Amino acid sequence: MPRIPRLLLEDRPSVYHVMSRTALDGYPFDDACKEMLLTFIRQFSAIYFCEILGFAIMGNHFHLLVRMTPSNAVTDSDILMRFHQRYGQDALCPPVQLEKLRSKWTSLSELMRELKQSFSRYYNKRYGRRGTLWGERFKSVLVENGRTLINCLAYIDLNPVRAGLVRRPEDYRWCSLGHHVQSGNRDDLLSLDFGLVEWDIESTRERLRLYRQFLYETGALTSSQGKPLSSEIVATARQQNYEYTLAQRFLWRTRWFSEAGILGSKSFVSSIAQHLGLPGAEKRSPKRISGLDTYSLKRLSELTP
Repeated sequence: MPRIPRLLLEDRPSVYHVMSRTALDGYPFDDACKEMLLTFIRQFSAIYFCEILGFAIMGNHFHLLVRMTPSNAVTDSDILMRFHQRYGQDALCPPVQLEKLRSKWTSLSELMRELKQSFSRYYNKRYGRRGTLWGERFKSVLVENGRTLINCLAYIDLNPVRAGLVRRPEDYRWCSLGHHVQSGNRDDLLSLDFGLVEWDIESTRERLRLYRQFLYETGALTSSQGKPLSSEIVATARQQNYEYTLAQRFLWRTRWFSEAGILGSKSFVSSIAQHLGLPGAEKRSPKRISGLDTYSLKRLSELTP
């Protein structure tokens, strides 16, 4: 039976909910695997002309909400910038290559092929295995902007709660809301519109608050798909008007206190890094930890696990 063609809109920016599941039994993706898959998402989203709106990496599958840019909206200079970013400033890109890259780097299928193949090579090398890792070709669903997009993003962020892994989405490091609050959206991986830009809500903080309100109220509903958010957690968030308190921001950023290497004021981090002779310390500016009046050099293996 022939494969059903994918539903793709290639003449306009289009959002897709992408899902892919492993062929292996059980839950083979441990924390290191989840972090590596997130690293690959980060790497390829910087090359492909796309915008990552949300994700959830689970023990045996992952979800990705991604907006693809159509090829007719990509200029030659856009392609050359990313080509040199990937292959180096001295690399030559002949004109015929520009058209191939324009087609490739605006393709959802190519993005997913590179992402899944790169992770498969990592996983097979790590565990000394051969053969397929993924059980099927990825699934994709076209998603309308606006309320449908918000519902889809909430569904993705609620995956770890429904699975009983955490009580709050923010507690799970490998979903989009957890990434926002725990890492301060490290490397600007994720879009900050939360599907709310069309309502002319310009403040990122307000969009986050409204999205969290929608997520919690939706997550509190009983579902056949898994566990709901507890009524106690939702009630507390309502009392806080769905704003994050300083204490919550502190707790969700505790990873920085164990993995950042150097923490403190901007001048302290910079001066100590130079004093220790850390690579790139003279050129790299310390990174402010969102939600805390604290800086990190964000060097030292770039906070990888």
